[in-house]
Amino acid sequence: MNKVVSNDGTTIAFDRSGEGSPLILVDGALCSRKFGPMPGLVPLLAPHFTVFSYDRRGRGESGDTEPYAVEREVEDIEALIKEAGGSSFAFGISSGGALALEAAASGLGITKLAMYEPPFFEGNGHRPPADHQARLIEFVSSGRLGDAVDYFMTQMVGLPDEAVAPMKSMPAWSDLEAVAHTLVYDSAIMGDYSLPAERVASVRIPTLVAAGDQTDPRLRHSAQALANTLPDPQHRSLKDQTHEVAPDALAPVLVEFFTG
Repeated sequence: MNKVVSNDGTTIAFDRSGEGSPLILVDGALCSRKFGPMPGLVPLLAPHFTVFSYDRRGRGESGDTEPYAVEREVEDIEALIKEAGGSSFAFGISSGGALALEAAASGLGITKLAMYEPPFFEGNGHRPPADHQARLIEFVSSGRLGDAVDYFMTQMVGLPDEAVAPMKSMPAWSDLEAVAHTLVYDSAIMGDYSLPAERVASVRIPTLVAAGDQTDPRLRHSAQALANTLPDPQHRSLKDQTHEVAPDALAPVLVEFFTG
């Protein structure tokens, strides 16, 4: 485990694996470098890249500094890019894709960007409740971390209660509660979950947007709308994949894009 210090003094923990051009992996909500999709993805990418897998602030072994601002998370990525030598590829999944997109739009040294199913729901049916951030802040500030996770999964993601209820008796539920306060951070990144068209149009580097062909139709629509707005896009549909994408289905697509 390695660490860099972000602009506001927050310590960001990361692992570095492999050799080749640097690639920074940006997690979505509730995930970290040891929990979620990235642990399975890293060994498939490390033969091709120097992979930086990090704990976003407030998660795992990274620090956290109040008050939170999306700009601070962009600065965290900037610190990792400096550690990588000044430029890097970037891949973000779900709301981590939206964060990576914001980092690219902020002018960081990202030379190619890939995203998997960033949840922009422009004109696209159900969105999270308008007061979702206030509700998450209420749960977190009152110590109701399990309720925050439940609210995120049912009212924001849209999972049925009967699908979430069994999760609460699983060991992984405590891992989710441990980072539940960072749901407020992802909520700030996503805003009202609409597509930030002007910001997207400013990202002129080669950009891949991928989605699973069996995923939530809103996410498929979002990926296509995002690709249609980008100046230099590629769009890929991954066969038999949902939002819980299999690393061995995603990794070859990323390798092809970043090395192409």
